[in-house]
Amino acid sequence: MISEAAIEKVYLASGATDLRKSIDGLAVIVKEVFELDPFSPCLFVFCNRQRDKLKILQWEVNGFWLYYRRLERGKFQWPTEGSSKTTKISRRELRWLLDGLALEQHQAHPVVTARTIL
Repeated sequence: MISEAAIEKVYLASGATDLRKSIDGLAVIVKEVFELDPFSPCLFVFCNRQRDKLKILQWEVNGFWLYYRRLERGKFQWPTEGSSKTTKISRRELRWLLDGLALEQHQAHPVVTARTIL
């Protein structure tokens, strides 16, 4: 299970990625294509062309984690490829994506900001 405590950001790779790539190949994509640091406390999420498989790359202390998720039925609601090479999302949006939901949930409860009471 992914430990969310140390995660600062989540990046989705736009478009499809060849998931035959292992840790080293995905880390090269993060470094050279996305121009991000694969050793940062972030998750880097990649999806295949059929949108039924995901790989998530994460650096933790002294090594990489590579998470792999394959759906038996259905597809991930992967965002369409835009002008950016990555899409930055929240951890909450990642949970939605992994649960098969779209990134934009219009019916979800709105975020409430705490205010002081005088």
